[in-house]
Order: sequence, then structure tokens, then C-alpha cells
Amino acid sequence: MTSVAVVGVGAVGSMALWRLSERGIPAVGFDAYAPGHDRGAAGGESRIFRTAYKEGVAYVPLLRQARDLWEELERRCGRRLLTPVGGVTVGPREHPSIRAVLDSARACDLPVEVLTGQDARDRVPEHPLRDGEVMVADPEAGHLRPEPAVVAAAAAAEQAGARIARYTPVTEVREDAAGVTVVTAEGEQRFTHAVLAPGPWARSLLPHEPIVAKAITSTWFPRRDESLFDPGRCPIAIRVGEPAYSCFPSVDGAGVKVNLHVPWQEIGSPESLARSVPAAYVRQVARAVAATLPGLRPDPVRVATYADAFTPDGHGLLGRRGRTVVATAFSGHGFKLAPVFGDIVADLVESGATTRGIGHLAPDRPLRRSP
Repeated sequence: MTSVAVVGVGAVGSMALWRLSERGIPAVGFDAYAPGHDRGAAGGESRIFRTAYKEGVAYVPLLRQARDLWEELERRCGRRLLTPVGGVTVGPREHPSIRAVLDSARACDLPVEVLTGQDARDRVPEHPLRDGEVMVADPEAGHLRPEPAVVAAAAAAEQAGARIARYTPVTEVREDAAGVTVVTAEGEQRFTHAVLAPGPWARSLLPHEPIVAKAITSTWFPRRDESLFDPGRCPIAIRVGEPAYSCFPSVDGAGVKVNLHVPWQEIGSPESLARSVPAAYVRQVARAVAATLPGLRPDPVRVATYADAFTPDGHGLLGRRGRTVVATAFSGHGFKLAPVFGDIVADLVESGATTRGIGHLAPDRPLRRSP
């Protein structure tokens, strides 16, 4: 009989545990902490969901399936996890990222709009355009609540029969012809299959992969006008060019989150993640806010750091090797896809294959840095 160890119960691991359990496949999740903790890649209060995807058209069918699964999880847990307020990409008209968003929309027949001038000011006053800039509006975008989502998926998995070993770090996973052995401080356990979804802890279990852990810093800024950045109306935003950042509505009312898009610092492991942030970085993001977000006061009221795992080309690893499914290193843009990735993991465990297009995520592809 099939039995599965899911190593890591973060974004993808919790979803894999849920989808495996929904199919009646016995599964145990192992986590160094507990679902919803703030040390891995699922922290930070809010995440972006979007379908006009500048990272590549191969993601669009997966995003559409992910949206259906987000809605299914919402029905299971009885609360909203995805708020569909739309999204905008803002930047110079000829910027490669603007072109990539439009190319993705054309290729997949997505209902985006290009806004300029007064139309953009009327629709999204929070993000005024500068000379030569346009706004690409994606009505299918929105914001997700990451910590509640992970908790909800883990709870749904347990309700369906899964078990979660909290505060139980895995030190080794050994595969042989008959199955896999999972080693923790409490001893060894045997399963027929393993799913490796360790997020920023990936290097410890996949030491031969070109994966690095990086620290991601989020900052929150107070609003000048409480009518702006309303979480029920204001779209999520990605600004490209200079400065470049992601910006979220004021989800909990205390501040507007801005993630500056800069080269993130590599760290040895999430255990070495620095919780303090250099003042030079805070000044950098404050300058970006002062220059482009007049509705915010340019001094942050909160700063936080999180960790994620990255590959050289910026695309994750998702596929089966023997009795092990690898599902990790989604490089800062995997959360929105976590439900469909979890369902694909269940496909790979159950039948060894999936009908979903994941060739661009194959663990054995040549890994080269994106241009």
C-alpha cells in the first residue's frame, strides 16, 4: 500500500499533504516548526495572485487550475484566502516585463487592459504614472493570505486523515528499491514514497542541486489617506523599471507592504536569517516610496525578513525521481501556484506522471541563469 512522507509542511508541502489525503493516500508531514510559521517562504501577510504572467506562458494554465483549487480550499476552511481585486503592472511602455505581460495575455487570450493618462489615474490613484509609463491591468489578479492558507491546507489534510509531525526536523531521506527511510531525532520511519518540499531548507536535503537560500525583506508604510490602498478595492501592483517593487493593499489596516525588487542576499540556511535589516536598505526602499507612491508616508513602520530557495534560472523544481518527488526552490514566485503544485505532487506519487505541463520545472533540466 502506498504511504508518503512529505518533508516540509509550508506552502507546497501543506497543499501536497491536502491533495494526497483527499485521494485517500496515507501521508505524514514533517516540519521543523509548524504550519504557518514565519521562518520560511510563506510569511509576510500577503502574496500576489496574477494570471498575465511575465515569467512565461507555461504558467498560465497552471494558474487557472490553481485559482480553482484556492476556491476549493476556501470552501473547506470557511474563510477567504484569495481576494480578487485585480492587479496592475506599471512601468515604461517598452520595458521587457511590460512586453512579457502583454505577450502572455495575447498568447492565452487573457482580458488585460492597457491604461494611460486619466484612465489610469481614475482607476488606480494609488499608483500614478510617470512620463512614458503605462499600466497593464489584470482583472483576474488579487492578493492571497499566506499564513492562514498554509494553516488551512494543513488542517484540511489532517481532517482527511493525514498526520503532521510538528517540530520534527528531518535530517536524512534514504531511498532504496523497496521504499524510503525518513530519519528524525525520534528515529527512522519507512514509507513507499517521499515528497521533498523543504523550501529554503532545500540545500540540506538536495546538496547536489544548484539551489541557494536567500533573504527577502518586506516593509510596511503608513497611508496618508485611509481611502487609499483599501484591501477590498485597491489592486496589487508590480512596478518595473527603476525603482522596481511589489506593492499590496493595506490588508490588516496597519500599513501598505512594499517589497523592493533588488538582488536578495544569499544566506547559509533559514536558521541564519538575520531579523534586523541594515539602515541602508530601509533608506533605499523609503526613497522608492517617496518617488512613486505619494499616498504613503515614506518611512516604514514595520520591516520583516523571510527566506526562500532559488534556482539559477528562477524556475522551481517539480518532478519525480525514483520514489521521491522533488517540489521546491520556486524562487520567490511559487506561492500563488501552491495548490496546483500540491495536486501535481499527488499525481506524481499516484501514477508517476501528470497531464499538467511542467516541463519547464523538470528537476533534471540544465539549470542556467536567466538572461
